[in-house]
This record gives sequence, structure tokens and C-alpha cells, in this order.
Amino acid sequence: MPERDLLPIAAILYRQDDPIGPLMLEVARVLASRGVRLGGVLQHDHCDVPDDACAMEMENLATGERFPLSLGAGGGTDACRLDPASLAHAAVMIGKAVDDGVELVLINKFGAQEAAGAGLREEMGRALATGVPLLTTVAERFIDDWQSFTGGTATLLEPRLDNVLDWWAGVASGA
Repeated sequence: MPERDLLPIAAILYRQDDPIGPLMLEVARVLASRGVRLGGVLQHDHCDVPDDACAMEMENLATGERFPLSLGAGGGTDACRLDPASLAHAAVMIGKAVDDGVELVLINKFGAQEAAGAGLREEMGRALATGVPLLTTVAERFIDDWQSFTGGTATLLEPRLDNVLDWWAGVASGA
């Protein structure tokens, strides 16, 4: 298969201590400022909320809407879990963005849920099936699952803004 026909999919490969959330938010900010029509969802962590390890919300990149991502256990415990309704809402937003013809879908991560066949995995596949470029992140511990999901054809990027922007420039130019 010629390289040009490869699916435009990339993941930023990160280690546990890499500030991946802020990097993805910066990527979205820079690309949006350049006029790229973005769709998808990115996570915002609110570490300034006392006694709540789960103060997370998702942002719809197409509309700016934010909504809670997790259900906290409360009482100062570290336990939390993803809100299934929030994941379903995110899935609908991603589908709408693909249907509306965005240029690039960003999804905060290919993580434990996606590695297990759930989470936003189906929406990642839908973007790819329709030819919409996809950018996400993957932790080192899920790299084998990611490679299996993508058939080993995805581009792996270092967690640096310039690397991500260079990848997008190549995708956007058709190179």
C-alpha cells in the first residue's frame, strides 16, 4: 500500500510523568487558532479541587461545551469511576463532529477503557473508517493494545508540541 493511502492516525506516546493533558489542550488551541476545524473531546483535570481526585471534565472541541467526566466517591477518598453517561455524551459529540466534516478529531486518550474494547474506541474507529484524521495519546503501558487496534499503522509521536504540529502539517498537505 502506498504511504499516501495510510490512515492519518497518530498517538502521542507518553510516560506517567509527562504532562500530556496540557499538551493536548495546547495542540487544540494552536490548531484552532490556525483555522483547523476540530472535533472530539479533551480532558481537563482540576487538581485545585480539595479532596477530589476525580475533578475531571471533558470539553467538546467543536462547541466548547464542558461536562463532568467522572463520578467521585466523595469523603476525601481517591476512588472514582468514569460516568457512563458522560462517555455516551462524548461519543455522540464525536460522531456529530465526524458527520459535520471536521478536519481533525482529537480524543484525549486511548487508555484502559479503550484497551479493553470500551470507552471511546468505537468512535476512534468511526473517524478512521470515514477518513477523518485522528490524534490521541497512549500511555506506554497500553502500546501493545494500541498497536493491535491500529494494525501497527499509526504514527507514534513524542510528547512535544512541535512534533505534533509537524505531523498535522504533513497530514494537511497530503504528504
